[in-house]
Amino acid sequence: MARTKARDGVYQRPDRPGFWGSWVDASGRRRRRKLNAPTLQQARTLLNAEKARADELKTKGYAAPSADSFGSILDLYMKHQKPRLSHGSYGRTKGIAEKYLRPAFGQLRIGDIRRTDIQDYITRRAGEASAATTIKEANVLKHLLGLAVEWELIPFNPAAKIKTPRPPAGRVRYLGPGELRTLIDACPDWLRPIVILAAFTGMRRGEILALRWMHVDLPGNRLMLPQTKNGDSRIVHVNGYARQAILSQWNADVRPVDRVFKLADDCTADNISKGFVSAAKRAGIPDLHFHDTRHIAASLLRLQGADIHTVATILGHKDLRMAMRYQHLSPEYLGAAMNRLDSVFVEPKKLAAKSESGEDQIGDEAHGGEVVTAASPRKIDNEEEAVQLIDLVGSAIGDRTRTLRLERATC
Repeated sequence: MARTKARDGVYQRPDRPGFWGSWVDASGRRRRRKLNAPTLQQARTLLNAEKARADELKTKGYAAPSADSFGSILDLYMKHQKPRLSHGSYGRTKGIAEKYLRPAFGQLRIGDIRRTDIQDYITRRAGEASAATTIKEANVLKHLLGLAVEWELIPFNPAAKIKTPRPPAGRVRYLGPGELRTLIDACPDWLRPIVILAAFTGMRRGEILALRWMHVDLPGNRLMLPQTKNGDSRIVHVNGYARQAILSQWNADVRPVDRVFKLADDCTADNISKGFVSAAKRAGIPDLHFHDTRHIAASLLRLQGADIHTVATILGHKDLRMAMRYQHLSPEYLGAAMNRLDSVFVEPKKLAAKSESGEDQIGDEAHGGEVVTAASPRKIDNEEEAVQLIDLVGSAIGDRTRTLRLERATC
């Protein structure tokens, strides 16, 4: 039996099946809508949820939907973001906004965009592009509509709970020391120092090209990056091979404001990536990109015993989960740590002072001075014990040999 439509509640229409709801929204307008519920009890639950949402909007302060188009708000959003993003991030955001979001929503009023419209867009884009690309587009759209709520253009964000595709597993492509040496040998002269610096510091391509001599502190064995991809500054510690790469670009005429690797015909961001792929093919190493040098640096650190926190700090990851992909690269250290649990129920006198395999031991005074196997890598306490570095920058290709050049490279 149908109810009076001027009152809140669930009713049925004689001309159509199903249950309908009537309620007053936050703006004071009477709303009537069919409820997607097969039973009366479920219909009442949905209606109560709508009424609760209206009450919440009234409590927080309701903003009537703006009559402005999505396209005009998109222009305002880009002006808002320009001083808040780096040049590269702003370019990527603008590309998403102009190429995908404006054609899809530009003619609609921003107050008329519903959750189903956004979900349909995400579903369509998931079939056209990769999951990572779709997620980036959804994040830009969510941020834009979230700001529209703050600017009181719409009462709520219709994209807040949109389901996006599952993000793909992070790519982990790395080389062993032998493959890395082969790759370095196959690089041309202008590219070799860049690859060495990337592989032994984990620096990004853009960070390397933006590096200036004022950021280099060789006496302190570190580089100061004023701005990285995530917007923060970072200190990069360098080893002997990274020092070789940097010194190969130095000469007496450099100024503090000069780039360490000058942008020239060969040494450009695009040519670095293309030259790296070509060098990898010459070395017989398929499916390798320049960004994989970050994975190479992380894998070398893990295989030398560095923990996940150290790897995340060196690579500049804000989220520790980004570095967890390298967790499996050092199983011997994880196994050694677990083996230490074997000593829980063992008498102290039965613990060997030194293993037959020659593994390092550490003492534990809390257990009567017994010695157990260390799970961390060996630390060199004797300053005279040092590693003899080979000359990577001037490494040989076949019968050709090169010496470490202190004058500026051709880039």
